[in-house]
Amino acid sequence: MAPIEAAHQTAQRVRNKELSAHESVEGALARLERLNPKLNAFTAVDVAAALHQADAIDDKIARGEDPGPFAGVSFGVKDLEAAAGLPLTMGSRIYAEEVAHEDSIQVARLRAAGAIVLGKTNTPEFGFRPFTTNLVHGPTRNPWNLDRTPGGSSGGTSAAVTAGIVPMGTGSDGGGSIRLPAAFAGCYGIKPTVGRIPRGGPEESHWAFLSHRGLLTRTVRDAARWLDVAAGPHQEDTMALDAPSGHYEATLDKPLRLNRIAWSEDLGYAAVEPEVAKLAREAAATLAEATGAELVDATPGFVQPLEAWMTIAASGDAAMHELWTDEMKALADPEYLRLGQYGANLRAVDYANAIQERHQVNLVMTRFFDQYDLLLTPTSPVTAFPAEGPTPDRIAGQEAAVAAIIAFTHPFNLTGHPGASVPAGLASDGLPVGLQIVAPKFADALVLQASAAFESARPFPWPDFDG
Repeated sequence: MAPIEAAHQTAQRVRNKELSAHESVEGALARLERLNPKLNAFTAVDVAAALHQADAIDDKIARGEDPGPFAGVSFGVKDLEAAAGLPLTMGSRIYAEEVAHEDSIQVARLRAAGAIVLGKTNTPEFGFRPFTTNLVHGPTRNPWNLDRTPGGSSGGTSAAVTAGIVPMGTGSDGGGSIRLPAAFAGCYGIKPTVGRIPRGGPEESHWAFLSHRGLLTRTVRDAARWLDVAAGPHQEDTMALDAPSGHYEATLDKPLRLNRIAWSEDLGYAAVEPEVAKLAREAAATLAEATGAELVDATPGFVQPLEAWMTIAASGDAAMHELWTDEMKALADPEYLRLGQYGANLRAVDYANAIQERHQVNLVMTRFFDQYDLLLTPTSPVTAFPAEGPTPDRIAGQEAAVAAIIAFTHPFNLTGHPGASVPAGLASDGLPVGLQIVAPKFADALVLQASAAFESARPFPWPDFDG
């Protein structure tokens, strides 16, 4: 299958009247009809609504009005995020009949910019697994190998983007749920600084500050344009950050020269498959060369903060489970209920200690970035594993718990640092490996600039997948 256009290319053609928004959406729907049956990336599509949105864009253009920077571009919305009129199952049988009555802040801003919601993308129940399957919709499959997972919890979006159904889609990341799917499926995924893309609505995320809104795209420029549209303050989000208008995409056109970049193969504690480490290290060298930087083997030096992360995440799950009736609990995935039970057994002092550990890890990273412009690591310690799990029980010859998959990603949910995953290459099993790029707090533009420098030096490969 020939690669689809990047989002910014489609938008330009629609704005120039070389392509109608209606035709653009029809093309996306045709790709979905052909490719989705094998992938199970999209779980719900409203054809009439998507075409109605497209016709509204075409009407704007006919009247001489600005259709927006994403005019006529289709995108997917992860099924943990609301898009008005579409299901909001959160991958759970408990909410299998739930329909969203309004858009999330991010989705509303994208629609206002001319982007068109094609449908909802699959996710594990409440996003709790690093692979995408659930009891409502079943497993999503990786376009590089249908027996493998595209990661989780934004796996429906990563599969749809990599396969070329849509050029972009929403994600959320509480411990790696954007970056891991980007690595496993071989697309671009960025988790901005916490609060950069605001959340809102009647309830706070049950994972609180761990959960970051973000995105997966086929190109870095599309991601930068997305942030220009979706970032910025909102009164419903207590952590929302300001964002200069038109800043992110413009920075990509400026030359980037860096001084010192840190490479850490294991963050001082993680097991990683040797081939994955090798490919990620080679990609790190490419990025250093592209930015004129010295690449230095250096590890920040914090102790793995998994217990603190688990304490905060599981406490939120426990609070949500308390609201459920016994009948609702009977519909939930038993593994997810066990996570909530772990949280219910924690003490208030355990939560307070986790917050203190978060502060200490952030201090370590602040001092680390006094010496280095970026921190680079493998995104995942392994390539994609079976679509329905389980996660590998051994990594690099060592016994591995489920949480070993998020060893490189979860610390930066605790601290809120911006991070992205770029495709580092293909392993001998033919599956993608990701390179994680982490920058100082608030330096989202630097992550995008570094990602673009790498993309230019080593263009992203795409699978030969045609359903």
